Amino acid sequence: MSIDACAALVEKGDPERFLTAMTAPVELRGRLMVLYAFNLEVARAAWVTKEAMIAEMRLQFWADTLEEIGEGAPARTHEVAGPLSEVLIEGAIPVKPLADLVNARRFDIYPEPHENGPAFDQYVSATSASLMVAAAQALGANGNALPTIAEYGYGAGVAALFRAFLSLKAAGRSPLPSDAPDQISLLANSALKNLRSARASRNQVPKSCTPALLVGWQAEKVLYKAIADPNAVVEGRLEMSEFSKRSRLLFRMITGRW
Repeated sequence: MSIDACAALVEKGDPERFLTAMTAPVELRGRLMVLYAFNLEVARAAWVTKEAMIAEMRLQFWADTLEEIGEGAPARTHEVAGPLSEVLIEGAIPVKPLADLVNARRFDIYPEPHENGPAFDQYVSATSASLMVAAAQALGANGNALPTIAEYGYGAGVAALFRAFLSLKAAGRSPLPSDAPDQISLLANSALKNLRSARASRNQVPKSCTPALLVGWQAEKVLYKAIADPNAVVEGRLEMSEFSKRSRLLFRMITGRW
């Protein structure tokens, strides 16, 4: 699969990440499109079938693919796996965090809730934060910047789960440790602290990595809403208008202040 085809896949299946990827330099934009296409394929595994075994097999394909890439084996002739191998090698992006992402997505296959708060934190870190870190590394992030990016990715990940809560619940999943209003408020406050802490260390993150962090452009607003009205999460009242979303993204693109 070509990078252009990966971009088309992301544009259709993950339009918000597509918009942020388009803010990257042309010569690096393709790396983000491939990473986001990989993430889309992994995230879909639990939803394209009602058979848990088949979903597990789909995730195992990606686990095996990443293991082979890490071992330097020839790239699989797969529409996304082939370009992914090239991007990870060219960008010197570690395989293990993406393998952890794949493993964490096994949770999505089953209806059982997270065992506890730490299990939820691990899930968000392995999915949202790991992907954001990989995207930033594709844009040149170094070791000093990675903890800050991961911290921001966690906060953005919690906000994304809040936005998806109603649809996930309708599908028989339990995306949060608890949907009690006081627990949602606590979780939102914790995630907001992560965003603020990351922003306080903004100088650790190269400006070239901004497109990777713009993925969280809606997070702060969502978390504030969840704190003020936790029921907005369970009732699906967190979405902003398209105009408001585009305006906020444009502002952050212009200022570079993720």
